[in-house]
This record gives sequence, C-alpha cells and structure tokens, in this order.
Amino acid sequence: QVQLVESGGGLVQAGGSLRLSCAASGSMFSSYAMGWYRQAPGKQRDLVASITSGGITNTADSVKGRFTISRDNAKNMVYLQMNSLKPEDTAVYLCNAKRSNGLYSYNYWGQGTQVTVSS
Repeated sequence: QVQLVESGGGLVQAGGSLRLSCAASGSMFSSYAMGWYRQAPGKQRDLVASITSGGITNTADSVKGRFTISRDNAKNMVYLQMNSLKPEDTAVYLCNAKRSNGLYSYNYWGQGTQVTVSS
C-alpha cells in the first residue's frame, strides 16, 4: 500500500513558477514508476510527466521545456518543477504511483493539489 500526498499548488501569475511535491509513504517506493497528471474542470485527466524507477523521464509535449519531473528515492519524494506557467496549465495536479510484478499491478493516486495561473 502506498499513500501519496501532494503539496505546493497555489495561485501564480502567468510566467511564474511553482514546484509541486509528492510525498509517498509505504515500502518499495524506488520500485514504482511515478507520474504527475492534471485534470481541468470538464476535461479528461492527462499525463503531464512521468519518471521510471530507473530515472527515465517522459514529458507531455504541451509542457516540454517548461516542466521537469524528478524523484528522490532516499526521501520517498517526487517533484514537478513548473516554469513559464500559462493560464492553460490551470488544473488539479495529481501524483500517481504504479508498479507491476507480472502477476499483480498496483496503481495509487494522491488527492491532488490545485494550480491556478492567472493571466
């Protein structure tokens, strides 16, 4: 079982920066692939960025060059550095952890943190 708690959201002006944090509790954190998703009102949940257990990252085209995902396995933390924020980045940002051992798949979500970018 993994519990995820996001923090760092808030209100920021366009062009500003925020750093989101996701604190994970439970065992085997380093074996999980971690991701940040976002969901705006009335829209589907979209992947923003992900990082594998081995540190390989993937970033959505819409945020490439502006957002960076990282992880600190010693602290059970995942981060999303968001720069040059735009009003269209406004959404609830959710942390995700997933792992599969071939027999079972594990998928956990945090409660989300609101990011609002004003123009």
